[in-house]
Amino acid sequence: MYKIAKEKLPALFQLLANEQELILPIKNSGQVNFGLWDEEVEVDLTALNSVKSPKDAFFPQGESLYTCKKDGKKIEIQQEELRDKDFVIFGMRPCDYRGVEVLDKVFLVDPVDSYYQARREHGIIVTMACSEPEETCFCKVFDIDCADPKGDVAAWLDKDFLYWKPVTDKGKAITEKVSSLFAESDDKAVETIQEDIRSIVEKLPYSNLSLEGWGAGKTDEKFDSPIWESFANSCLACGTCTFICPTCQCYDIKDYNTGNSVERYRCWDSCMYSDFTMMAHGNNRTTQMQRFRQRFMHKLVYFPTNNDGMYSCVGCGRCVSKCPSSLNIVKVIKRFQEEGGKAN
Repeated sequence: MYKIAKEKLPALFQLLANEQELILPIKNSGQVNFGLWDEEVEVDLTALNSVKSPKDAFFPQGESLYTCKKDGKKIEIQQEELRDKDFVIFGMRPCDYRGVEVLDKVFLVDPVDSYYQARREHGIIVTMACSEPEETCFCKVFDIDCADPKGDVAAWLDKDFLYWKPVTDKGKAITEKVSSLFAESDDKAVETIQEDIRSIVEKLPYSNLSLEGWGAGKTDEKFDSPIWESFANSCLACGTCTFICPTCQCYDIKDYNTGNSVERYRCWDSCMYSDFTMMAHGNNRTTQMQRFRQRFMHKLVYFPTNNDGMYSCVGCGRCVSKCPSSLNIVKVIKRFQEEGGKAN
């Protein structure tokens, strides 16, 4: 275990950035999102949740895949270069790290997504415990301990120091590069921080939310419930929930004519949109109820059914705070619990 005084953090950021790209929480116009560090940005390590999750570093909101150029009868295909240099994501919260583990289940199984794989191989994640969890947080429900973050390096922050614990080989390697800035530390300070965090978590309103009736194999039990219709009537289909979610992985692929070439790119999409997966014959989910049901059944039933019980919600609370109609996953879970979730 190591520690560094808070006033020395800019020196740590500079040293990390000298070696590779450094991505961390940056405050801009009153909002915090992950972005590239430079000396001019305002870093905010105290913000609990960035507006968008840092999954963008591995699964960008938009990216080019390849370009096709035609010269007479000759067609040349140029694939976009894969990430080949290391980068550090500093300050990822435990819930967002679990979100990356969920994405691994999607993009690192056959057929492996080479773009995502390259970023994961070169990404070094420094996670940070949540010193003051908010009322919208419910990561404990999904067995995430926000006082004991996973990652390549785990970090804790108090009023005087940042505590640093290398966990993986990647974490140990990056620690060696910045070791000159750190002092040795015992575990006592971190243990005190952890006790304080867990005490707060126990008092949060959603910490003891029950997942009874959800999980693998619950499709028949939940699919035909009339509760879905009552929710969907108020859904705006704005897609906010999907774009701020750390685990949503839906994307669209399109071709763009640049005038002298055709560029194929992909971008995030939303299962809440009426044209999602639109094909020549139409759309498999033609009503907002079907689309609304798809989102939450995927998080709470389909994904755990296909991934050894792992849910694809991480309890970050973003949808709780951002949905304009308050149709968040907590409300869905509680409504089914109150009414038994019966199909008729």
